[in-house]
Amino acid sequence: MGSDFKILKAARLIDGSGGPVQERAAILLEGDTIRQVGTEETVAAPEGASVEEVDYGDKTILPGLIDSHVHLIGIGDGRAGDELTTLDDEILTLQAARNARAHLYSGVTTVRDCGAKNRTTFLLRNAVEMGITPAPRLLLAGRPMAIVGGHLSYFGIQATGPDECRAGVRQLVKEGADFIKITATGGSTRTSHALRPSFNVDELSAICDEAHKFGIHAAAHCASSQGMINALEAGIDTIIHGIHKEADGTSTYRPEISARIARTGVFLNATLAGARVRIEMLEDKMESDGLTNQEDVQLDYMMAEYETRLEHFLRMREAGVVMVAGSDSAWGNYPMGDHQTEIETHVIGGMAPMEAIVATTMDAARSCWIDDRVGTLEEGKLADILVVDGNPVDRIEDLRNIADVYQSGEAVNRGDFV
Repeated sequence: MGSDFKILKAARLIDGSGGPVQERAAILLEGDTIRQVGTEETVAAPEGASVEEVDYGDKTILPGLIDSHVHLIGIGDGRAGDELTTLDDEILTLQAARNARAHLYSGVTTVRDCGAKNRTTFLLRNAVEMGITPAPRLLLAGRPMAIVGGHLSYFGIQATGPDECRAGVRQLVKEGADFIKITATGGSTRTSHALRPSFNVDELSAICDEAHKFGIHAAAHCASSQGMINALEAGIDTIIHGIHKEADGTSTYRPEISARIARTGVFLNATLAGARVRIEMLEDKMESDGLTNQEDVQLDYMMAEYETRLEHFLRMREAGVVMVAGSDSAWGNYPMGDHQTEIETHVIGGMAPMEAIVATTMDAARSCWIDDRVGTLEEGKLADILVVDGNPVDRIEDLRNIADVYQSGEAVNRGDFV
């Protein structure tokens, strides 16, 4: 036998499925693969094998976190995407490498990037494959699909009509896209109409159909109720944001939409923490320097919107919608390396800590179409593992207490900033 076995031991193991916590746990790794999960008594390497053992004492072993919504080229300093896109591609690729490293070192072993300028994230993947820079497992959309002048159109493929939509998907597949990101409504892009649908249903259907033809999934930014309805009609796989809001700006929860999402098995990535991060920044400024009149109005508005989003999040969960954790960092004021804030906000929104862990492990993997490889700790899956000090089932904040991160069975050197 070779010496390619590791046994990790800890006081407890959370497998990511939502099942019972395994006490006095052990997990056997062979190379990049999980071979056994159980207890100290039941887990053992093959007879005669050379094995490395690591005993983590009173710590917790769980799957590496999956952030199902990032923007790797973002800076997280509050600048709008309209300004971000003016930066050179070389700068954005370096920023993507910096963000990827920050997320990996914080326990995130897989990210789904939901839109970047030109080929920047594909170039990052090339660098990772060459061993130039570390990163989580990268699921890349490349350029998002947008209408002319629509949200993210400044670095997306601007398409009009079903034929151009199909051509756009084919181009992205050629470039190496793992999934297709669609902006089904407007957003923060200044030339877009935030609460109105962008693509028509026939265009959305062409995008989804073409993606499925190539065996990949599609995820749609939906900042309004009609956006969600159109995306569902088109056969979308994941709805992003999922905001129950009418074109006139009123927040009206639409139970029939949630029922349809649940019935069709579509995943929803609510992206709750970005608003929380901005609110906390304004509250800190209010305490230290005071707010301008404009900031004071913004804070009141954001707090009201945030409470409404939390209420709708709870109602969607109660309707059976599967919510998956995706931070949307480094967009707006939310820098990367802190996916834990999104997970904690799911708990604030009514999830039990174990549910929130499942939302960022098994269910996030299902949403990303990679649950055959990662998302849970079970035999045959890749050994993407997080070890934390404490017990996040009792206290979700313990996900911040990083002891070690394993990617494909290898411990990540989190002190390497070269």
